[in-house]
Amino acid sequence: MGTTGFSDQQLKEIKESIHKNQVSAVIAPNMAVGVNVFFKIIKDVAALIGDYDVEIIEAHHRHKKDSPSGTAVRAAEIIAEELNRNLDEVGVYGRKGIVGERTDDEIGIHAVRGGDIIGDHTVLFAGEGERLEIVHRAQSRQSFVSGVIKALRYVGTAEKGSVSDMGDVLGIK
Repeated sequence: MGTTGFSDQQLKEIKESIHKNQVSAVIAPNMAVGVNVFFKIIKDVAALIGDYDVEIIEAHHRHKKDSPSGTAVRAAEIIAEELNRNLDEVGVYGRKGIVGERTDDEIGIHAVRGGDIIGDHTVLFAGEGERLEIVHRAQSRQSFVSGVIKALRYVGTAEKGSVSDMGDVLGIK
């Protein structure tokens, strides 16, 4: 299942149904292999330089309905978890007007919509005198298909009643 937007209650019901019916599933906000490596890298970087300011910028085509993307939200969740922060408390979604100085703990998340952009995600770790940017750009929808095929192969071998994610599929947890 490679879609987002489910409530916590809906996800709980889905997982309970998977367990009850003894089927296997892979649930991920994005199944592209590169995106999931991106998730692993930003987790590792956050652990190493967690005192840097963190900003996430995502860009998608003009027809995308949700904002921010599920991939950007997952990136923010991963970083918040690694830094022991509550995203509901520190997430700042865009800025406008006189908002005051940036706090040390906030994680900024910004959405751009235009043209036919398939999906670009950048995590910016900004420190004093330097910054590190981790970027993933989807240039074709084929990247999602390739990940789905890996997930399908994996789920056929997974324990019945289990719920996995792409980290399990790729062996990068």
